[in-house]
Amino acid sequence: MLAYIIRRLLLIPLTLLGIITVNFFIVQIAPGGPVEQMLAQIQGSDVSATAAFSGGGGDMGGGGNGGVSGGGGGDGSAYAGARGLDPAFIAEIEKQFGFDKPIHERYLKMLKDYATFDLGESYYRSTGVMALIWEKMPVSVSLGVWSTLIIYLVSIPLGIGKAVRDGTRFDMVTSWIVIVGYAVPAFLFAILLIILFAHGGVFDLFPLRGLTSENWADLSPLGKVADYAWHLVLPVTAMVIGGFASLTMLTKNSFLEEINKQYVVTARAKGLTERRILYGHIFRNAMLLVVAGFPAALVGMLFTGSLLIEVIFSLDGLGLLGFESVINRDYPVMFGTLYVFGLLGLVLNLISDVTYHVIDPRIDFESREV
Repeated sequence: MLAYIIRRLLLIPLTLLGIITVNFFIVQIAPGGPVEQMLAQIQGSDVSATAAFSGGGGDMGGGGNGGVSGGGGGDGSAYAGARGLDPAFIAEIEKQFGFDKPIHERYLKMLKDYATFDLGESYYRSTGVMALIWEKMPVSVSLGVWSTLIIYLVSIPLGIGKAVRDGTRFDMVTSWIVIVGYAVPAFLFAILLIILFAHGGVFDLFPLRGLTSENWADLSPLGKVADYAWHLVLPVTAMVIGGFASLTMLTKNSFLEEINKQYVVTARAKGLTERRILYGHIFRNAMLLVVAGFPAALVGMLFTGSLLIEVIFSLDGLGLLGFESVINRDYPVMFGTLYVFGLLGLVLNLISDVTYHVIDPRIDFESREV
């Protein structure tokens, strides 16, 4: 197992290199980079804005910046919004965004900086990307951890109940609930919850946005916990409804597979009660895949499930940060969050594989190629 872990650890930098490289060069052909956006703002604002901007602070290139050239602007410029502007002024904007260097130099600088976790500085926030990520991380972690825990607490008992009562009316009714939960996206449930239960909705029971109230600092410790939980109800509920279906069916199928095995027939022949057979023998074997998949489930909640939920509920987490960076073409933040997401995802997937082996030593990763 140690050799497998070492091989996987050695593959992490190569995988990250591939992820960053592909996304870096895709960005080069995407229209509407930060320089073009700045030129569009200047063209639509007062002429004095050009003088104010040209006198602004230093290099905003940071580590890992992508550059995008627009298609065929006027006056021979590479930018569509550069018509009528002084080429020297455009060059100053490119320098401040770090786009005055050739693409290969920007790419190599990005790799060098990322190797030392220097993710650069945001174009628009005047803050380091790593500091922004650490600032937003608690929100995303809160959503991911609580959602994953609740999904497990709901799905495991429900899956066991469906397996024990396979083919009954309970199984059929819960199967329809599972199908709806699987088919309808979490963000649609989120919108429905807002309409029904959020501030300004039908019942007006829960806050509409954020994870804390405005008077958070004035609350007692117990009041802070209650306020935090109160704000989490709607976003976590939306994520749980959208994510419990797969785990419920996995639990049911795992138990059904074990129930039909020979050792269960033997245990019944020895006179053991159904409860003892279920929780003393079947449970331990059937739960291997379910428990070992916890890190992978957490990856899904952190990196895919929470993005739209954060946007809908205006939760200032990594998902919202990444979304805003794409909209604003804030390339250091965009590539920085991608780098951190990729690294955490690869590490958690490795932990998931190790967990399989720890729970069931019969699962041997040494015998297979990575």
